[in-house]
Amino acid sequence: MTTLINLDAFGKLFQTFEHSAWRLETRRGYASDRKDDTYREFIETGTVKWDPEDEWCRNMRAQTAAGKRVGRVRIVDDPPTTGQLYLLDNAKRNAATGEDMRNLWRADADRLQLPTEDFWIFDSRFIALLHFDEADTLLNVELIKDPAAVMRYAQVRDAALHHSSPYKEFAALVAAKEE
Repeated sequence: MTTLINLDAFGKLFQTFEHSAWRLETRRGYASDRKDDTYREFIETGTVKWDPEDEWCRNMRAQTAAGKRVGRVRIVDDPPTTGQLYLLDNAKRNAATGEDMRNLWRADADRLQLPTEDFWIFDSRFIALLHFDEADTLLNVELIKDPAAVMRYAQVRDAALHHSSPYKEFAALVAAKEE
């Protein structure tokens, strides 16, 4: 009950989901982020002037305005990596579209025995398991539709949500540690 899909088919899932999309982000950084001009801007200035009218933002605003729920929990090291700090800054953009952005310290994720792979749950019906190489490049996406497997990932989602903090609170914690 698994199928590999390409990145274009994966992108279409964010336009066609019916009621919910949720992600667990576990990596310390992503190659796609490091290629963006915004990443260089973050390295140089410590913050980014995010484009609220890019394709992702427009779509997420439309999805959440239609009553759909979108959210994620990002696992963060202590101290956070540069990639994780970049994503923490990016959370303000995501939250402005209606996404529920949350964070969880890696030590807590380890204690909870959360998986180390990134995935999305769509409509509580299927999993999009993201496969990366050692350089953090997304290679492909595996769709998992087995109901028992989907339930296991839903339990992970529930635990991550329960133990995570909203990104604004988490960002304040990180800033306090850096002082």
